Amino acid sequence: MSSDATITGGANAPKVEGASAIPPAELDRLTDEIVTALKSVYDPEIPADIYELGLIYRVDIGDDRAVAIDMTLTAPGCPVAGEMPGWVENAVSAVPGVQSCTVTMVFDPPWDQSRMSDEARVALDMW
Repeated sequence: MSSDATITGGANAPKVEGASAIPPAELDRLTDEIVTALKSVYDPEIPADIYELGLIYRVDIGDDRAVAIDMTLTAPGCPVAGEMPGWVENAVSAVPGVQSCTVTMVFDPPWDQSRMSDEARVALDMW
């Protein structure tokens, strides 16, 4: 097991796994601010943020405060597929204390509507 902290999805509630050299209060702050940054990124065709849509599969906060993110898209042919990882990197890199951010686009498992939070379902009127 790595000594990095990892935020994983699961109904969009961040969960920190693994031991970290980052003090707990700092790790909590980083976690909260990274989630806030992720919630500032929207797919221009969908009125819900990428976090609530369930597009973020993994966020790993390294002991060196480098952040690695695995994310997906609602569809592989998304017109902003080439731009969205950069939007995520910019948003997360702006969080105080984050040293760097890399985003990896993944398509396994494929995204489906079950990954959306209740907040996203309300925004999209999908009840």
